[in-house]
Amino acid sequence: MAEVFTGGVKPGGLTSDTEIRILLCYLVKAAAPLTREAMQGALLQEQLVNYFEFVNALDELEDQQLIESTENGFVITEKGSVVADTLAYDLPRSVRESAVRAVIRIQSWVHKAAQNKAHVEPDGDEFLVVCTIEDMGRDSFQIRLSMPDRLTAEMVKNRFIAKGSKVYSQLLNLLTEPSPGDAPPEAVL
Repeated sequence: MAEVFTGGVKPGGLTSDTEIRILLCYLVKAAAPLTREAMQGALLQEQLVNYFEFVNALDELEDQQLIESTENGFVITEKGSVVADTLAYDLPRSVRESAVRAVIRIQSWVHKAAQNKAHVEPDGDEFLVVCTIEDMGRDSFQIRLSMPDRLTAEMVKNRFIAKGSKVYSQLLNLLTEPSPGDAPPEAVL
């Protein structure tokens, strides 16, 4: 087998096209449906494979009918499942676990970002972070926060995506939980 390019691959990462194909079968079986972007982001972020070898291996798996593309992402075929079951444990455990953890993190982020939306808009010398939570196809919560610089605005945006549901829940509790002194005084005649 030809050795793969090692650019962008950390020590302990995968060094052959066969290993990369086995890992991709394993990932698709473990976390399907799995988008190209999720796999690519996970494996490159963890520096487990080279980008060009990843693209080549994914295309080969599809050509060999070990995986197939669906509307929601790649799924494993019966033939691919056999490959994953038979050969995945030939890969280092650290590589398998690192890849699965990275894919789960990316899938979790994508799921959160679909519900907890946020974007940054320039607002004069400052930046406005518009945070929205969607439920059942409509906005159920929106808050606009003014930040002094783009870096702070991007940080707030990312934290809202990660924790927007918690922010909403805590704010709702503060606004609906009665406590002494919150009610307006009764009118005096």
